[in-house]
Amino acid sequence: MVPFSRSKNQHGGHTAPDSVRVEIFLLKGRVVTVIRRCRACFAVAAAVAQLFAIGAVAAAQARPFPGADLSEMYEKLRPQIAGIKVFDNHGHPGLPDDSEVDAMSIPANSSLPFRLREENPEFVAAAHALFGYAYADFSREHVSSLVKEKQRLRESLGEAYFSHILDQVGIETAVANRVSMPSYLQPTRFRWVFFVDAFLFPLNNQELAAKNPDLQLNVPLEEKLLQRYLTQAGLEQLPGNLTDYLAFASGVLEANRKAGAVGIKFEIAYFRPLSFSDPGQEQAAAIYAKYVRGGRVPEPEYRDLQDFLFRYLLREAGRLQLPVQIHTAVGGGDDFNLSGGKVMNLENILRDPGFENVTFVLLHGGFPYEREAIWLAARKNVYFDSSLMGLFLYPEQLKNALRQWLELYPEKVMYGSDTFPISDVMGAEESYWLATESARTALGAALAEMVSANEIGEAQAVAMAHAYLHDTAAGIYLKATRSASP
Repeated sequence: MVPFSRSKNQHGGHTAPDSVRVEIFLLKGRVVTVIRRCRACFAVAAAVAQLFAIGAVAAAQARPFPGADLSEMYEKLRPQIAGIKVFDNHGHPGLPDDSEVDAMSIPANSSLPFRLREENPEFVAAAHALFGYAYADFSREHVSSLVKEKQRLRESLGEAYFSHILDQVGIETAVANRVSMPSYLQPTRFRWVFFVDAFLFPLNNQELAAKNPDLQLNVPLEEKLLQRYLTQAGLEQLPGNLTDYLAFASGVLEANRKAGAVGIKFEIAYFRPLSFSDPGQEQAAAIYAKYVRGGRVPEPEYRDLQDFLFRYLLREAGRLQLPVQIHTAVGGGDDFNLSGGKVMNLENILRDPGFENVTFVLLHGGFPYEREAIWLAARKNVYFDSSLMGLFLYPEQLKNALRQWLELYPEKVMYGSDTFPISDVMGAEESYWLATESARTALGAALAEMVSANEIGEAQAVAMAHAYLHDTAAGIYLKATRSASP
């Protein structure tokens, strides 16, 4: 409604309510309205208003391609996006010699995408931005100065070192997906999400470990973490029955929540397919009791037990209001099973009414199946992040993925870095910078295209940027933090 002001007439009175004439002109194909004071009936005004509304709708129709203002709009949005403080949904911050940045490891001879190799010049740009690195390459005679500068800063800043890195990159808060939290990650800036896959491997795992080199490396690490949880709970061995084992698992979740954890994480796709059936507790209890003290476990029976345990942990996460992060993309290592780890295998879990109180955060957007995966966000408790994608994909391709997501469910997608210390030279510091800069650039380009194509307005674009970079994730983990408060 347009609030027209009433004016005084020549006799000092007010014009009658119907003393308005609206004239419509067509000027160069555009509707132009001129408002004059006159005696006119409301019927004419109403008809004109309807005509104007039709013109407004036509002017707002989305176009199939951006307009000539695309570059200008990008240059206008990019500085605004650069000023948004980020809430990083997912990463593995830590020093290169810290074995607890992840519950798993990647074999040293594994293939890396080009963008994560030392010959990628963007890492040189990151070193320059963060540490004033003076060289244009990572040659052996040059990188020693970078390693020394990092060491100098760590000694100078102490436990504030990584908080300083966040400041440099523009990250307000970072979720740290780690086995445990070290003192050098300040709790005012880093939120802990811990791993729970180990609870799915209580039996004999020798046959699984023998399948390929990746599993040969990582299955023992899961067994080690399970033993660590047993020690944490004051147990010397696995409980003899499933009921007590479930109580043990619940106790660890509750203790870690009290210790400050804001979520749990599954990377089970590295070990088995993401398809989970729904066996009953009686069936699972019989399998557990039969094999808990040793013996070869047939794979179908072990899968049934794991399926039950997976669902149990989801229910416990819902009870404790801990968001559930799940790895849903291609993985590191050369033996990751892409078809088994496909995100769509989780559809029966995500649509199960029994898990409506569980907040699912599907890490890495289901990449490379992100186009179909985003439709799972129609579920009110399902969210996606773009972690890993911002390190694997250059901004041009990341832009396309973000645009599709933002055109469908903008309130359900968020930023994640997936930072990881690859080496002394390419540390978590540099991957924080690379992932965040890539996301800001891709986001600015995606939103500029949407504005230029008349899909959204500039104000909507800025609001979407705030939601993606900060607000959506902050809301999820703020709720978890509050629920853990005494």
